Amino acid sequence: NVTLTQRFSWEFGIRLAWRAEGLGLSTTSNEACKLYDATLTQYVTWRNDETLGGIERCMAKLQTADPNFVMGHVISTGLQLVGTGSSVLRDEKLANAVRRLMKLADAQELTSRERQHVQAVELFSRGALPQAASVWEDILVEHPTDMLALKLSHDALFYLGEQTQMRDSVARVLPHWRPHMPLYSYLKGMYSFGLLETRFYDQAEKVAKEGLALNRQDGWSVHSLAHVYEMKAEVEMGLKFMSSTEKDWVVCDMLACHNYWHWALCHIEKGEYEEALRIFDEQVFRRCRQSGAMLDIVDTCSLLYRLEMEGVSVKERYQELLCVTESHLEDHTLLFNDLHFLMVLQGCKDMHGTQRLLDSLRELGCRYNPQLATTVGLPMCQALVEYGQGNYSRTVELLKPLRYRFVALGGSDAQRDIFNQLLIHAAMKSEDKQHQRFSR
Repeated sequence: NVTLTQRFSWEFGIRLAWRAEGLGLSTTSNEACKLYDATLTQYVTWRNDETLGGIERCMAKLQTADPNFVMGHVISTGLQLVGTGSSVLRDEKLANAVRRLMKLADAQELTSRERQHVQAVELFSRGALPQAASVWEDILVEHPTDMLALKLSHDALFYLGEQTQMRDSVARVLPHWRPHMPLYSYLKGMYSFGLLETRFYDQAEKVAKEGLALNRQDGWSVHSLAHVYEMKAEVEMGLKFMSSTEKDWVVCDMLACHNYWHWALCHIEKGEYEEALRIFDEQVFRRCRQSGAMLDIVDTCSLLYRLEMEGVSVKERYQELLCVTESHLEDHTLLFNDLHFLMVLQGCKDMHGTQRLLDSLRELGCRYNPQLATTVGLPMCQALVEYGQGNYSRTVELLKPLRYRFVALGGSDAQRDIFNQLLIHAAMKSEDKQHQRFSR
């Protein structure tokens, strides 16, 4: 999987290479195009290239190479937004970046594809995720090899819990790609994940293995296969696969924490809590603290909460994790994130922080879906609080009517399973005989 830069720069210059692919970039700077390509490649491969200074360094150099390069601003601002670690409501620097992007786009002659990218980023910035995803999908109709549009749409649909659309988005463009094309193997992992989330487990396994046959360091195909083993309850196969391939996928530093999370889940499934806790300490929390990436943060919250529900003492670890999550309590970028922050607050018995999160959520609602915040998000938050206070019957009463709506929170089936587990644990602990029967 060579990048466009590696494939064409010695022949035509990278700017002409993008044009040859039907994806013209409105800049006269060949260097800016190379850095755009390098940034996109690292985003898709989940891997910071140390020889280039990593993805953040590439984005900074990209702005310097051509400060007015609109697609350079699209990718840098877009990646900040899809990371969900900050919002334009609380991060003035990010809000200014969106405004600058819009201003630059208004002042230049751009291709229709570039203008659509600008529109989608602006929509995403104000919480209109379905509309943003729709614009990226429109781009793919005319430009099915636009990997940035495909990957951003994939992320947005993931956050929306739109499993079928996420699968079909990749399926529609696959016939237009060829194995020799840059980043081709990574489409396998993306397609496999969509198949997995729509319960086509055997096909998802087959496609993920095809991706790994092309590139054994494809961390997303590894991740999809880990999901398959979990969904099919093939725990021993999952453990063997993760341990035997660790040297390959650990290089994907932006996804390694999440893959270690999957590894730990296999141990929890077997009741091997000490081993899961070891992975938490040595890999998951360490990487979360270093990266500050939201994917790493929610995985760390989730893993600790799962261990606590299984009876493992983790109180001191909650206090350490609170130092990471506390600055995000009023972000409200995704309800999925809010619920994970609340797990930590409950683990710390921090009622002041709990009230702060709930009050700001009620005031702001969820920027992405106010109705979802009212009908699903807030009742689920209350269920976490009730469980933390030992009110198990009330927890069941709150969660039972919502259990088939958890998907609307976004994330994967494996990630959302924690809410099913919470319902089951509450039912088992409830004094209500009907609730106890429900837990079976």
